Amino acid sequence: MSHPRTLVALATYNEIDALPRLVDEILGVLPDADLLIVDDNSPDGTGRWCDERAAVEPRLTCFHRPGKLGLGSATLEAVRYALAHEYDLFVTLDADGSHDPSHLPGLIAATEQADVAIGSRYCAGGATEGWPFYRRVLSRTLNGLSRAALRLPVCDSSGSCRAYRISKLREVRLEDIEADGYAYLEEILWHLQRVGASFVEVPITFRQRRGGRSKMSLREALGKLTTLVRLVPKRSG
Repeated sequence: MSHPRTLVALATYNEIDALPRLVDEILGVLPDADLLIVDDNSPDGTGRWCDERAAVEPRLTCFHRPGKLGLGSATLEAVRYALAHEYDLFVTLDADGSHDPSHLPGLIAATEQADVAIGSRYCAGGATEGWPFYRRVLSRTLNGLSRAALRLPVCDSSGSCRAYRISKLREVRLEDIEADGYAYLEEILWHLQRVGASFVEVPITFRQRRGGRSKMSLREALGKLTTLVRLVPKRSG
């Protein structure tokens, strides 16, 4: 039985501390997958390292963008690459080592029963380690608001550890996704739900990032709330 053609995408900005090890782990646990890194002109040398690694690793491709344009727009650029190159599955995870690549084979296997498999911190068996109390409260609150406002049928709508069937992503008008930051995580699920996507959650343990600083900020949290306000009136449309 042939393996589905799989593309794993990482959006990077100043991830040189965690990325080399993470790339090795991903390529190790998914020997048949390709890896695409979209780097937003990281000043710490992340992009340069990606080019050096891609020169000796044919499964790795690196896109360079002119500046910090946001997680959402980086991921959508990777989606378009996956569509254009006719992959079967599109997989994302954080580039800072928060998501253990050992979860990826199970996540991919779960797409046999659903269009979108979500590595979930908040379903039964999921967990978060190393976060301060305020981060836990903020994440739980935003997830609760997303579920209630958008009626998303998942416990964890704001995590980026996911696997999507390309056949279902083709049904989404990517140009309709307006969020360019972290809020895209909820918005793309909302669009997928509107085209009849099925979802499954796979429990994972999310751990505090291995290096660097978190990209989540008050501005990103407000961006999520703004996205909810924008989408709610369209919910029944």
